[in-house]
Amino acid sequence: MKNKVKITGKEIIALGFKSGKWFPEAIAHINANELSETDMIAYLEQFKVVEIDLLENPADFKINIKAENELEESNVNAVVKSMEVLMKTPTIVDGAIMPDACPTGSSGTIPVGGVVVVKNAIHPGMHSADICCSVMLTDFGNAKPKDVLDAAHAVTHFGPGGRDRNEQFRFPSDLLAEIEANPFLNNQKCISAARAHLGTQGDGNHFLFVGTSKNTGNTMLITHHGSRGFGANLYSRGMKIAERFRQELSPKTLKQNAWIPFDTEEGKAYWEALQIVRKWTKKNHEVLHDATLHKLGKQPENRFWNEHNFVFKDGDLFYHAKGATPLDKKFMPDITGPRLIPLNMAEPVLIVDGKTTNNNLGFAPHGAGRNVSRTQHRKSKKGTVKDIFREETKGLDIRFFSNEIDITELPSAYKNAATVRNQMKEFGLGEVIDEVQPYGCIMAGDWQKNAPWKNKRRQYKRRNKS
Repeated sequence: MKNKVKITGKEIIALGFKSGKWFPEAIAHINANELSETDMIAYLEQFKVVEIDLLENPADFKINIKAENELEESNVNAVVKSMEVLMKTPTIVDGAIMPDACPTGSSGTIPVGGVVVVKNAIHPGMHSADICCSVMLTDFGNAKPKDVLDAAHAVTHFGPGGRDRNEQFRFPSDLLAEIEANPFLNNQKCISAARAHLGTQGDGNHFLFVGTSKNTGNTMLITHHGSRGFGANLYSRGMKIAERFRQELSPKTLKQNAWIPFDTEEGKAYWEALQIVRKWTKKNHEVLHDATLHKLGKQPENRFWNEHNFVFKDGDLFYHAKGATPLDKKFMPDITGPRLIPLNMAEPVLIVDGKTTNNNLGFAPHGAGRNVSRTQHRKSKKGTVKDIFREETKGLDIRFFSNEIDITELPSAYKNAATVRNQMKEFGLGEVIDEVQPYGCIMAGDWQKNAPWKNKRRQYKRRNKS
């Protein structure tokens, strides 16, 4: 008796099915049971993927922002238009924009200051590469602000890359074990970044701020940074997996809005990876605060923190906050105090509390945001960099780790702080219960100005001219 011809993946693809992880099991089942063509097609129906189209009626979103001048009007219009495209994404059920909202990326990309609620999905592009960007406050009691800023300056690290091996902080063994057990994180690139970047703050708008409490007069240290290269590596891997699902499930969805279904093996592993990155980032703040305390021989009087760039879970709903501060305690399992909203280096850091409403979805702004890009702001400034710096930082101890002023981080680069505060009050986005009045801060500065590769290029040009 002649043996039946074995079925391969080619025959299944020819029937209109896309290749997937289920292929080997299905092929084995078909061949082991010698299914007829009719029975085989009936069996394969369970694996057929029905493509998910964009929402015909985009999901609603709340607008907690209004323009108060022509510049702001342009910014708000761009944010709203981008959100209108974004809300067609088929997983989305709700959304909101905050007073600090500003567009980033092409139309349909979640703006900074945006909150998007989706069902049973995690969108890596909606938390971006700077996973768990966050702020931490430590109360230094009656310590002098200058002493705290000097001590913190001696222990912190800004700029690209990580710490040299002999300057690295001791890495927690339990955290390392979690990293090594997660399929998204257990590669050498991730682990090396986790070790070297612990106790580093990066660049851009990240800062180390020292000031005094309006309520108590105590000196406070506040740091602002995210998960550095460790989180960026997870984001990169997450986007690749999400793109695979997008091509299979919803090709019409914009690439930046691709998602990983939570009810898959990949979805659960990615969620766990996010929680590990969150732990690492909290530790990244703690080591700097603890080292500063140790240098001064002080004990903390209080400490609290919150992220403002993360994904929060409530049942089967996932709240993607791209630069939005969680107010609702259900979003923060380890909450120990109120939340922090920095504005700019010359303004107080707001300490806020608040209730969830239909309008805010349980969130507040994360800062002051920008009305124009860094490049536009740089072009708009007249005068020398030093003159601009002196004018905008009078009475403050402002330092740049690279010793090069970055004028795109000066107060004029950001939205009007009073406007943001007024709109927080108007739209019910958190109640200010204290303020940390500014003494000074440290930022990365324009570290690229004298970057090694630029110095080499300059030297090469000089040699060729002579």
